[in-house]
Amino acid sequence: MYAAPPLVETVVFASLPGKYHKPARVSKWVAARRKSGGPPRSNAMSSSTSWLVGPAFDRAGNLFCADIPFGRIFRLSRKGEWGVFAEYDGEPSGLKIHRDGRIFVADHKRGLLVFDPKTARMSVVLDAVHHEPFRGLSDLTFASNGDLYFTDQGQSALQDPSGRVYRLRASGELDLLLEGLEGPNGLVLNQQETTLYVSVTRANRIVSIPLLPGYQGLGKCGIYIQLSGSPNGPDGLAVDEAGNLVVVVAGFGTAWMFSRLGEPLLRIKSCAGMSTTDAAYGGPDRRTLFITEAQHGVILKTRVPSPGKRMYSHV
Repeated sequence: MYAAPPLVETVVFASLPGKYHKPARVSKWVAARRKSGGPPRSNAMSSSTSWLVGPAFDRAGNLFCADIPFGRIFRLSRKGEWGVFAEYDGEPSGLKIHRDGRIFVADHKRGLLVFDPKTARMSVVLDAVHHEPFRGLSDLTFASNGDLYFTDQGQSALQDPSGRVYRLRASGELDLLLEGLEGPNGLVLNQQETTLYVSVTRANRIVSIPLLPGYQGLGKCGIYIQLSGSPNGPDGLAVDEAGNLVVVVAGFGTAWMFSRLGEPLLRIKSCAGMSTTDAAYGGPDRRTLFITEAQHGVILKTRVPSPGKRMYSHV
């Protein structure tokens, strides 16, 4: 056990304008999570008029994020001005930007999608494996060579450890990396891109997946960090140039920062609600951490010691 790490406060960078609030409704996505997620998260979802996740920056400094139950993708200017980039029949759960500017989305309902950055035209990249539909994609991340890693969470949990992690190579080949997980969710590569970290929400842990060079398979996978607390578990992940890992914990109003050895360094606390979901590094020096808080429809920010790892959108 470790002593409590220093507490870092956040401020609100931007709040979802009232004109974008929609009457709270129980979509299939919300209903499934109310059934499986327990009272704390259920109450938050039932009163929410949005559910923000997946922050990612483009080269111009615009911040994109997704709104799961209403199938919306928002684009915010550097000043925090909101606009709807796309609205469609789907459940966008994770979002990352390609180096060519295309917006890739892990959609719980429709699979792996891509949006044209100029027209917002949507195309389906992948929606099934061997003619079997995905169970429900959750999040995604790019490697510097264009390989795309994503989680297929579905409704997996301790009583149904059916979650999976995939890699879609830049060449188009699909690899099943790991299965039998209890809610695989956020994922990120370490600085050297030799290890993939995956948050396993229902097991309240982060697992490490060593990637052997040349697509030779995996090393021995294991538990990297076992968390405690939170009614829900870890959600989004982010990593910085020093190898520190940010773990955003849903329902806990907190993003933890751990060293590359798994030692807790900081507790970054939400100044808004408890439904923190995901994070991305931004700003001119990449030392500002932006965190989505879903229940109140806000994006938080705080300064951190090390710049975030340069994402594929900026390499």
